Amino acid sequence: MKKLFLSGCFLFCLHTTYAQYSRYIVQFKDKNNNTFSISNPSEFLSQKALQRRSRYGINIDSSDLPVSSTYLNQLQSLNNLTILNISKWLNQVSILIADTSTINQINQLGFVQSVSPIASKQQVLSKKFSKNNDAITPFNKNYTSQSVNDYYNYGLSSAQVKIHKGDFLHNHGFRGETMQMAILDAGFYHYDLLPTFDSIRLNNQILGTWDFVDNEISVSEDYNHGMHCLSAISANLPGRFIGTAPKTSFYLFRTEDAYTEYPIEEHNLVVAAERADSLGVDICSISLGYTEFDDTIFNHTYQEMDGHSTMSAKAMNIASRKGMLMVVAAGNEGATSWHYISTPADADSAFAIGAVDTLGRVASFSSYGPSSDGDIKPNVAAVGSRAVVANDTDGSPTYGSGTSYACPNMAGITTCLWQAFPEASNMTIIDALQKSGSKYSNPDNRIGYGIPNAKKAFVSLQKKYFQHQAAFNNCKDYINLVVKSDSTMSINIERRFSFESNYSTIGSLKNDSAFGFHSFSFVDDVSQSNAISATYRYKLQINADTSYYLDSNYIAFSENCNSTSNTNLGFSIYPNPIAQNTVTLTANLTNSIDATVLIYNTAGQKVYQNNFSFSQGKTNLDIPLKKIPAGFYFLNIIDQGKKIWSERFLKD
Repeated sequence: MKKLFLSGCFLFCLHTTYAQYSRYIVQFKDKNNNTFSISNPSEFLSQKALQRRSRYGINIDSSDLPVSSTYLNQLQSLNNLTILNISKWLNQVSILIADTSTINQINQLGFVQSVSPIASKQQVLSKKFSKNNDAITPFNKNYTSQSVNDYYNYGLSSAQVKIHKGDFLHNHGFRGETMQMAILDAGFYHYDLLPTFDSIRLNNQILGTWDFVDNEISVSEDYNHGMHCLSAISANLPGRFIGTAPKTSFYLFRTEDAYTEYPIEEHNLVVAAERADSLGVDICSISLGYTEFDDTIFNHTYQEMDGHSTMSAKAMNIASRKGMLMVVAAGNEGATSWHYISTPADADSAFAIGAVDTLGRVASFSSYGPSSDGDIKPNVAAVGSRAVVANDTDGSPTYGSGTSYACPNMAGITTCLWQAFPEASNMTIIDALQKSGSKYSNPDNRIGYGIPNAKKAFVSLQKKYFQHQAAFNNCKDYINLVVKSDSTMSINIERRFSFESNYSTIGSLKNDSAFGFHSFSFVDDVSQSNAISATYRYKLQINADTSYYLDSNYIAFSENCNSTSNTNLGFSIYPNPIAQNTVTLTANLTNSIDATVLIYNTAGQKVYQNNFSFSQGKTNLDIPLKKIPAGFYFLNIIDQGKKIWSERFLKD
């Protein structure tokens, strides 16, 4: 009897509390009775999504499975209930109900774990677009002139591209081709009409759209914020406004109701990220963030900004595990009492972006890190203070401020870099950009690792995937290189012998093909060198002001090549072959010298080294060989870095 009383009391409280809400999250217990199987993923993942998983060694798991259709059908059969959006990653659905008595019916379903309110009964207009709080200001300056060496004439957007050396990527052919990006936002007002987007429309770079708020395909009649963000990446108005990745292909997803603020918008974001993953998208740009809601009962705390607690942060981390790169605005609360980053920028795997101006000065509104668990947030910064975006009237460039615009600026740079190195994982790309940041050695809580330099990141990845082998045979050094390069790049081979203090350039290699992995071979005849070894280093030259060393090789000369004495002295060893544990080195000298005795095996490995003073006349030295296994060896006499004598011997 007591148990029934408590249950009835709970239902009464539930009814009175939930009466003000009409939208809920229904959490399922499992994915049983599923018509899909992870053994046949092509039924629910696109070929491009499967290729991404294959490329980066990502397994298909239960989170990829759609929600059980059996559960959805039973839920849908209830009266006065509409399913809004379905999340397979979180195994839940958002619903709209007309009568809160329906909640009791849902709770009676054995596969339901919980039912939780997520949005009000009716829309309530917010006083602000709290997700962004961005400002647009008119433009009244002349367009800037451009370098004749640039592929694009950037116009007004020159500074926000070049602060990251984005022009370097563009000039080498990395402008977003073959890459797919999803932009999750509040609407893309007139993207289908404004001339700013002529290029992406004519070139069929808009791959699809969906409105997760109103569940319809059109997103062009809604809020303008997403259009502004899209322009920062895709604009192609030569001499006026060029985006950071204008050749990228896009999915435009509306997840946000610009005039309300409820957690259902986080749920929409989750579902849109899932859609992007299933389609095979590479990168998501998300200029949205959540801290406070129209109903304060839903407000997030700073403690929840721990990278994995909120609904949207969980989705970012799952998306990253699926291989996508999630670029997220840090938030515009830097000058408020909250001042912290918002979610999902706090997510462990999110690439959170703070805001600076084109001079690199931190924007006062840019939200502070770190996350509550101590992670460096934001990760980096891009231009978001007086950033160039399209205006709503004719698409001409104007100024906007907010981390919302820093986010797409960096998303475009990230896209072009990843285009150059698709073999790199999402986290490898993020790591390269962070290490290229202006504050990498001393990150802070305003702009994290600082302002990334795409050229430095490019170089670090080129070095990472550089392969090289070197071998010595028959008095020649054989060098084989695999370099990711193009026709604008050459590899200079520099050499330094053991007796030299400086390097000399001895050859240059070049491939006239497009950017990709190219193999190079080089042979260096060292028979007349009198050296015992050589060090080679490989300098990649792009243009007059850009060069860097990829790596180096050290080669010990294990054969008797040029053994001409530079002192007319005589040496010999006895016996040869050697059956004992010592070999006798005899020197018959006309002058005393201090020299080094080196013994190498045929693999070029040094097995013995010692310094000796040889007196004038005849000297015998017994060299111990007890610890040296049987085989062929080379004994070298080195005087002032040069080999003056060498002999091959056999130890039985």
